[in-house]
Amino acid sequence: MFKKLFAILIIGVFLLSACSSKTPEPTATAVPTELPTQEVPETEDVLQGDTMPCTTVYNYETTAETDQYQAAADQMPPLDLEEDWVRGNPEAPVTIFEYADFQCPACVGFAQYTELLLETFPDTIKVVFRHLPLPSIHNLAFISGMAGEAAGAQGMFWEMHDFLYANQSQWNTFTEDEFIDWILVQAENMGMDVEQFEADLTDEAARKELEETNAYRLELGMHYTPFVVVNGRVYRDNNPNLFGLIGIYAFDGYEECPPWVIEPEKSYTAVLDTSAGEIQIDLFADVAPLAVNSFVFLAQEGWYDGVYFHRVVEDFVAQAGDPSGLGAVSPGYAFDNETGNGLSFDSAGVLGMANAGVNTNGSQFFITLGPTTDLDGGYTIFGEVKEESMPILDEIALRDPNTAVGFEGATIINGIEIIEN
Repeated sequence: MFKKLFAILIIGVFLLSACSSKTPEPTATAVPTELPTQEVPETEDVLQGDTMPCTTVYNYETTAETDQYQAAADQMPPLDLEEDWVRGNPEAPVTIFEYADFQCPACVGFAQYTELLLETFPDTIKVVFRHLPLPSIHNLAFISGMAGEAAGAQGMFWEMHDFLYANQSQWNTFTEDEFIDWILVQAENMGMDVEQFEADLTDEAARKELEETNAYRLELGMHYTPFVVVNGRVYRDNNPNLFGLIGIYAFDGYEECPPWVIEPEKSYTAVLDTSAGEIQIDLFADVAPLAVNSFVFLAQEGWYDGVYFHRVVEDFVAQAGDPSGLGAVSPGYAFDNETGNGLSFDSAGVLGMANAGVNTNGSQFFITLGPTTDLDGGYTIFGEVKEESMPILDEIALRDPNTAVGFEGATIINGIEIIEN
């Protein structure tokens, strides 16, 4: 499952496209291999306030376009467990509303994505499906939606939901009459009362209600699918950070920016107690106060206790910091890169912040296992392994996150002690 989830994470989080009845929805681009360097901010500017500057799951910049979509989403009724189609734990703290069209190709990928999230974080996430047919580009948008409702009347909405998406390429080119003939056969094969299913499928009053509800949503500006809302916020450009929310609710993460717990003029050493041995790392608080402060804060909070190195590639890096082991979950906040300081990943033992793009640093870090200068400028360097601890790096278990499962064979961080020198 984990191999499948890693593939879907890439599709769902970074490359989510959409079906649109009007203005095409922009697709996200892949993270560039060469990221722009940034000037290191003046220490006195960074240290303003009681908390370090960061972006939280609910506090981030939005575009005017996103604000328009948010205004539309705000007009939608709240979750109704009696009326809405809900999958997952009804009490889950993270609610994903998916306004979708069964004939939309992008909705297939998003459905697969949420299904795997539900499997992986069953207590944290619930998914709500609401119809948003796009008849201007999908001739079967309404009738396929009616098929979902007809199945739902017999307690089989999600079975039909999954079936329509899984077989979309088979029925996508049908006429409406051909679709009706085909779906009746499928309903019978699924064990439904076909006579009742057909009556509900072709119910004119129900069809009119669906069309009127849809017209209202389109008029508000919800003209692409999947139109996703996470905990009341329109999900665009990976915000609100879904894996930040998972970090908060599944792993006791943080809704606010961390307090300042270091003084940049002082020096600090991190002592990683691992199953492979003790790794001592000098931290560079003077040139990377954000990264060091976050790392020290999380270490003192116990965030890293019991976490394993989930990605260890020979002569490249050993990466850790995600308590789920998936390499996706964050502590609930993100902070800026601190590069442009002349430091380089030019040897083994350099400590860097992992990110998914500029200014998306969270809790994940890596230690180089060899020169990796192609990472220079894209990732914050905030420490270096002490010479006496270098042999331990060779003992960290190699691990491919795409094939490895659970903790088996992994090198585990039992805890991290921070020493103020």
